[in-house]
Amino acid sequence: MKVILRKVTSTPLDFEIKSDEIIFKGFLQYHSGKLILLKATLSGKINTNCNVCADEFKLDVDETVEFYLHSGIYEVENEVLLDVVECFDDTADLDEILNSELEIIKSDYNTCKNCK
Repeated sequence: MKVILRKVTSTPLDFEIKSDEIIFKGFLQYHSGKLILLKATLSGKINTNCNVCADEFKLDVDETVEFYLHSGIYEVENEVLLDVVECFDDTADLDEILNSELEIIKSDYNTCKNCK
């Protein structure tokens, strides 16, 4: 799902994306300048590997995601926001953001029930 950032206003724009057993649900809202607030939740299950025994298992996911989207390269001299995702062509690909967030969760240290 691609969203054109210049069309996001101060009225929250709700979205919901389902991918396998994961639901990515939240809203986009204009913040200031070229910054758009993305606030959402990730919930469901993903397949990942145990870091101890390397067996695949389903990991329960229940995460809150909050960061800013910026149209183009983010450069500000006096203010520093660390949670900014730069979007080019004035569009945000929410499917790509979902996949990135899932990969971050998978890259964490995860253990199955048998290895805890």
